[in-house]
Amino acid sequence: MSNQVWQARKQQVIAQGMGNLNPLYVETAKNAEIWDIEGNRYIDFGSGIAVNNTGHSHPRIVEAVKAQLDNFSHTCAMVTPYTSFVELAEQLTARAPGNTAKKAVFLTTGAEAVENAIKVARAHTKRSGVIAFKGGFHGRTNMTMGLTGKVAPYKAGFGPFPGEIYHAPYPNAFHGISIEDSLQAIDDLFACDIEPSRVAAIIFEPVQGEGGFYQAPPAFAQALRELCDKHGILLIADEIQTGFARTGKMFATEYLGIEPDMMTMAKGIAGGFPISALVGKANIMDAAGPGGLGGTYAGSPLGCAAGLEVLKIIDEEQLCEKALKIGEVMTSHFRALQSDFPVIGEVRNLGAMIAVEFVDPQSGAPMADLTKSLVAQAREEGVILLSCGVKGNVIRFLPALTIEDEILAEGIEKVKKALAALV
Repeated sequence: MSNQVWQARKQQVIAQGMGNLNPLYVETAKNAEIWDIEGNRYIDFGSGIAVNNTGHSHPRIVEAVKAQLDNFSHTCAMVTPYTSFVELAEQLTARAPGNTAKKAVFLTTGAEAVENAIKVARAHTKRSGVIAFKGGFHGRTNMTMGLTGKVAPYKAGFGPFPGEIYHAPYPNAFHGISIEDSLQAIDDLFACDIEPSRVAAIIFEPVQGEGGFYQAPPAFAQALRELCDKHGILLIADEIQTGFARTGKMFATEYLGIEPDMMTMAKGIAGGFPISALVGKANIMDAAGPGGLGGTYAGSPLGCAAGLEVLKIIDEEQLCEKALKIGEVMTSHFRALQSDFPVIGEVRNLGAMIAVEFVDPQSGAPMADLTKSLVAQAREEGVILLSCGVKGNVIRFLPALTIEDEILAEGIEKVKKALAALV
């Protein structure tokens, strides 16, 4: 049956809120390529939204998970744990930035990691308030929707959200928001909305994901660290999209010269298997009592096996270095296009998190319609693209860090061709 037939069947049984960007149904996928049920081939520049940093079906991950599956698939780590559960925690706590002793907790989704970060922060500080940032994305549960600073489609119609959540603007030089503007907004919150002695945590993304791939300047992150230390507030780095070599370092926080109190991890952690983690300073992580953290599927043995293999692949295949190379190649190509396509307002990246923002060259207005059309046109050319941005006018590129050079070059040319057909 065709993609069209399956899409019609899907619409009959899947709620419309769980949409799909592309009406194509995957049959096989290998590294940075996907083939649909009609035999069409696509170069995947989305990687399952930064999940498949190690590519689709990396053979080493496949074998590791098969071996685990031969032994057992689930016992519940909170009932009868297993060695990989401990080994992965040892690896992540050792690799997290900073010299402070750390502990971890495993969960299933990124949203759960964020939820538990807030639980731990409140348990440790005995405070309730949380400050997040406009444009941030932290998940789809009620708490994480409240933290998220983007209404459509994530929050529209789903309120009310938990109380004592406050938002400040995130620094964004392209849109005229300075570090000073953002810090002043936090001071204004302290003066007008909540005193700092009632704030448990400030949560931020080192690079905003859904918000548009805007990077936190090191001076801003260092100012947040200083502010948190001054007021006894915990600093949480949401590394769900930025982690596991995506930015050219294991974690993007390493660029910022700070040690967060906690870090949330998911997506690229296990090559496509559902597992997430919260890693933080040991004395903070122990604030929750026994049984206060966890979940039935938390720390799945399949996810732990995959996660351990992912870390080996990152090291042995030098994926941090490859991320930097991918970023250099892609940004050089798209910056070279700016003179021919003035609708390209900015090209930015941190490693292999690459963004192209489209704005009207005369007015500077965001061009969401063009961005949406480019996603569709690129699909016709055989490339999977993802959009993002509060205004919907950013294309984000998240190719597998294992992508072959020739496949990367082919995909870039296809995107250029798609853009030329629209502008």
